[in-house]
Amino acid sequence: MSDAISPRRGRRSHLFIHLGTVLGGAYILATLALMWWWDHEPSLFDAPGTSVETAPARSGPPVTGGAMVRSLARVAGTLLDKRGGYLSNDKLPPGVLMDNMPNWEFGALVQVRDLAKAMRNDFSRSQTQSVEDVDLAEADPLFSSPNDRWLLPSSESQYRKGIARVEAYLARIEAPGGNAHFYARADNLADWLAIVEKRLGSLSQRLSTSAGQAVLDTDPDSSGEVGPDGLTVVRTPWTKIDDVFYEARGSTWALLHFLKAVEVDFDRVLRDKNALVSLRQIIRELEDTQAPLGSPIVLNGTPFGFFANHSLVMANYISRANAAIIDLRRLLERG
Repeated sequence: MSDAISPRRGRRSHLFIHLGTVLGGAYILATLALMWWWDHEPSLFDAPGTSVETAPARSGPPVTGGAMVRSLARVAGTLLDKRGGYLSNDKLPPGVLMDNMPNWEFGALVQVRDLAKAMRNDFSRSQTQSVEDVDLAEADPLFSSPNDRWLLPSSESQYRKGIARVEAYLARIEAPGGNAHFYARADNLADWLAIVEKRLGSLSQRLSTSAGQAVLDTDPDSSGEVGPDGLTVVRTPWTKIDDVFYEARGSTWALLHFLKAVEVDFDRVLRDKNALVSLRQIIRELEDTQAPLGSPIVLNGTPFGFFANHSLVMANYISRANAAIIDLRRLLERG
């Protein structure tokens, strides 16, 4: 009788193995399909108020600051509501296996944080002794929450609260007789651009070191490779090259929307300073950073080699935009 049962057990075990193999293969295929679907950078959108489609549904002239505040809320919302949602704090597949989009998210998030802080400290206040706006005072620390927190309160929940505070501030500056303000002054814009300069300068340097960069060794504790001539060779680890590239893509994507909104809200200031053309040139340079990547991977060829070096191309566009931002800030600071 035991001999009769053994073949049944054998067939049953083979069936379970076959079923497990099929289910495992289907799970892997589904995971890969989701990774491909989620690995998608959101498209650019028009700055609110620059077209009929994006103009706010309200009567009367547009409120100063409305374009920038709306852009801030929409960029932050896109981080949470794009394909796959917010991935930086995922602890399960397929999100935990992805790194391009989380780095893209972090780059955009840094720009969101900088603008939210600038709105809290500068744009919403008439002078240094002014009381800060209550909604922006809450939004700033909410956006500064860790980007990879999945325990309660999660990153998403904190950022959604921050968006709600920004939208509450927007409603108050648009309300007739509201107690909120947005001061579109040249000095406020110049202060924020000074922060943007540092962000772009850092990204440009990090992108440039993908091919290696020889610098004078002024730091005795530096960890770079010291050459025979005493120069320190700074080089991005090959595992981090695509991380820096996609962080730069996300950062310039967000900044591009904010600068388009600046063109709307600071139109009078820019025309008075003869700086409107300078801003439009910056926008044009940043638009080049969003060109589709014609390769399945971020190539890291030598500067004059056979293969492209996508990091150096990105660094070139960012450096040109940064140089134009420096010139723009100087124009704004002139009397």
